[in-house]
Amino acid sequence: MIERQPLSPTRRQTRARAVRLQLIGLSGVVERNAYLIKRYAWWELAFFVWTIANTLTIVFIAKGVSATGGHIDVQRETASLLIGAMIWSYLGIIFEILTETVAWERWEGTIEYTFMAPLARAVHLGGMGLFAVLYGVLRTALLFVVVALFFGLHLPHADFATALALLAVASVSFVGIGMVTAVLPLISPEKGAQLGFIAQGLLLVVSGVYYPVSVLPAWMRWLATVSPATYALRGIRAAVLDGAGLGARLGDLWPLLALGAAAIPLGLLTFRTGERYAKRHGKLKRSG
Repeated sequence: MIERQPLSPTRRQTRARAVRLQLIGLSGVVERNAYLIKRYAWWELAFFVWTIANTLTIVFIAKGVSATGGHIDVQRETASLLIGAMIWSYLGIIFEILTETVAWERWEGTIEYTFMAPLARAVHLGGMGLFAVLYGVLRTALLFVVVALFFGLHLPHADFATALALLAVASVSFVGIGMVTAVLPLISPEKGAQLGFIAQGLLLVVSGVYYPVSVLPAWMRWLATVSPATYALRGIRAAVLDGAGLGARLGDLWPLLALGAAAIPLGLLTFRTGERYAKRHGKLKRSG
């Protein structure tokens, strides 16, 4: 039997020193990430708000079910939830494409050429918004058809022309809000692109995507009145589920027109302000 020789003091010291160095490195990694969290504290707060929004959505779905007294028309409720999911998906496409306007240019290495080109910023962002709307409508319509067939939904009274018209008007507001979020990757290359998803999540909570707005607290119902998704969802659900025509949904159409008229100028002004800031501080080419 071979006896193990005890480590000499020098070898023990060498091993202890190596372990100590690794522990210092470990603490250094932890400390570095703590400083990164501290550096981007406001972003962390924004992501926390996003988490709250997702959690609240689940809770309000339960409240929406209880608000019906437990008596649910499964066919109607399924169609209502499908419309909510459809608008949620459509919003996601618009916000993703517009918010990643800057990211795409950085990936392709063309950001300086694009932002120095003799092209009006309204035309640039308008083109991105138009593509987002066209692509979003095509993708969302396909989604609606596939899911409706999957569940065997029967919608004999649906007025799809009115639903499409309301979605088109709402798209103007959605593009305007998307322009506002599109500026964030310019002024914050590190985490700006993710704010679009946070804005989308906030609209999800207050707009009644999966539950009626009436189950929200009073202050959140007030926020719902300035969200274009609220009127789009209400009008589209009435058109698809009850066959309501455009004339019967003027209460949803006029707010959408007003919000769209305000959202586009606000989006352009916000983006131009952020663009000037990015150029002044040399953030166009930065990727982090």
